[in-house]
This record gives sequence, C-alpha cells and structure tokens, in this order.
Amino acid sequence: MHIAIVAGELSGDLLGAGLIAALKARYPQARFSGIGGPGMLAQGFQTDVPLERLAVMGLVEVLRHLPELVRIRRRLDRRLIADPPQVFVGIDAPDFNLGLERRLRARGVPTVHYVSPSVWAWRPWRVRKIARAVDLMLTLLPFEAAFYQDHGVPVRYVGHPLADAIPLRSDARTARWSLNLDWPDDAAVVALLPGSRLSEIGRLGPVFLETANWLHARRPELRFLIPAATPRLFETLAALRAEYAPVLPLTLTQGRSREVMAAADVVLLASGTATLEAMLLKRPMVMAYRVAPMTAWLARRLLTISHFALPNLLAGRALVPEFVQEAATVARLGPAVLRWLDDAAARAELMAAFDALHGRLRRDASRQAAAAVAELLGQP
Repeated sequence: MHIAIVAGELSGDLLGAGLIAALKARYPQARFSGIGGPGMLAQGFQTDVPLERLAVMGLVEVLRHLPELVRIRRRLDRRLIADPPQVFVGIDAPDFNLGLERRLRARGVPTVHYVSPSVWAWRPWRVRKIARAVDLMLTLLPFEAAFYQDHGVPVRYVGHPLADAIPLRSDARTARWSLNLDWPDDAAVVALLPGSRLSEIGRLGPVFLETANWLHARRPELRFLIPAATPRLFETLAALRAEYAPVLPLTLTQGRSREVMAAADVVLLASGTATLEAMLLKRPMVMAYRVAPMTAWLARRLLTISHFALPNLLAGRALVPEFVQEAATVARLGPAVLRWLDDAAARAELMAAFDALHGRLRRDASRQAAAAVAELLGQP
C-alpha cells in the first residue's frame, strides 16, 4: 500500500510522524512518500523536497515564493500520477495541498486534509473549495468540526496529538536539569520563542530581545532561554543576540523548545502552535505577532475572529494577553510578562482553565486519525 503525505512545516511534521506510526501499526507493509520533515523521515518516510521549502507564512510572503511552490507541486503531482497512492493526506499547508488534493480526487484518489485551514477565522467562503478537494477533513480542535458539519463537509474531530504527548503536569526543575542550566534552583526564567520561520524571527526577534533587556533591568535575577528550531535559525538568533542583547543572561538552545517552555515561569512567544504547547505545559504566556504591513492590512479586512492565541480561541475568552502588529512593543510586552511573574492568584486561575482545556483535547489523536483514514479506505 502506498500512502502519500505532504506536511508544510515543522508542526505538520509532528502530526505526520504520529499518523505514520499509527498507520504502520495497521498496515506494516505500507510505504509513505511525499514531503515531510525529520520526524516523518525517522518513521521511514521518503521525501525529495526539504520541508523548509514549503514553510512560507503570510499573503505577501507567499507571493515571493510562488514560482518555486508551483514547480514543487507540479513535480509532485507528476510523480503521484506515475505512482498513484491508495490515499493522499495533506497536513496543513492549505494553499499548497488543497489544489493537489482536488486534482488527485478527480483522478479517483481518496483525499484527507489533516488540520483545518482557518476558514472559521477568515475567508469562510473557502469551505466550498475545501468541499471539492477533500473526502474527509480531520480537525484538531472541537469548534472546527462544528463549522464543517454546518457546511456539509465530512469531518472527524480527532483531538490534538500534543495533548496526548504532554503530561497533565510538567516539572520545571526537571526541564532545567535536562537543559544543563547552571542557574540557582529558585531563579525565575522567561522563555522567548519568536517563531520557527526566518520571517517571524526577523520581525519578532529584536523586540523580544529588547523586552528581555527591559525585564532584566527591572529584575536582574531573571534568566532567559531561546530555542532555535533549525541550525540556520540558531545562527540567525545568535547574531540577533549579539546585536540586541550581548550581556543578557540568556541561553540559546538547538531545538528542544518543549523543554525550554517547561523550564520557564513565563513564556513570551509568537502566535501559532507554540501557544497551544505552552498551554498544555501549563505555562503562563504572552503572545505577540507581526507580519508584513500589506499582509496585516489585508488580514484586518478579512478576519472574523477577535482572538489569535489558541488558548483564547478554545476558551472563547481572553485567557492570555495578545499583542499584534504595532501593539507588539516593549512597553506592552514587558509589563504583561511581569504580571504573570507577580500575580499568583492570576496564575492559579489560568492553570485551572488550562487543565480543563487539556482534558478536552486529549483523545489519542494519531490513532483516531489513522482509524479515520482506514475507514475512508473501507478497511476499518
């Protein structure tokens, strides 16, 4: 059996790795090919294109990379015509995957899209395009499944693999020990996660480091951590640190973002999956995000949501502070981080809310997703 999968970024690679492992338990002889990252490769996945080539964020940013993305998709489409899979699974990356899924479905290949595009957040009319492209939508979040049911698209809510992987309680001292941090046990730690893309780090890295300087000037005992998702991002962050925060007590790690967040008392981070991971680790957070000015201008006219951080979207209210675009400044980010450090009652209330959300998302997602794919193939 040939199962084709395309993951568009590192968070999709995590989902793909879990799905492949669960599918291999059902189909030991299956082979998996397409586009994926290190987690999927470790499961025996075959890829010809580095995952980073697809990891482009934002409307304007995508336009600059569009010719290369079109070439990659055409080449993959030709390969799947020559070697058709029994099922195709597109993981996130809707601008890349939905067109590919539509063409494969027209040729009789069952198609699954894993991770809903944010049609519930902006451009809801895209659901019509999704309905033409997929035989089944797999959603990670419960409110997404309700949206597709209302629009007549076959859907299965599978929960989130991170909720399965992360224990209900994580110990900061153990995480600090695993990172070999030579800091006092009672040191207060702030983790900085400006993103997993070069464009994100370019826009958020300087303001995050300047916020850390602001915090350290007021709390000299604070320590700081930054994880780098790839060696290239490590070099970029190291250069930014030398420019913006050369004397800051900061440790830069290669990967290990989960341990970094677990080791922290507060996390300052970019919008995205990291906000969900911080929630599951039960770490107070402050979210910030910046995109290209034209992307921001367009988004403001198309968005239909009032929250961006996933904990806030899941709760339907502002659990954690968000600062987007011109609001993401040192003057706002610094005091928001200090509030979490100083207000024990607010932290306790937040932890209770995070516990409840964790329970709702914990559904053995990879196994649920594999079961849904098997049912689509007529082999429950």
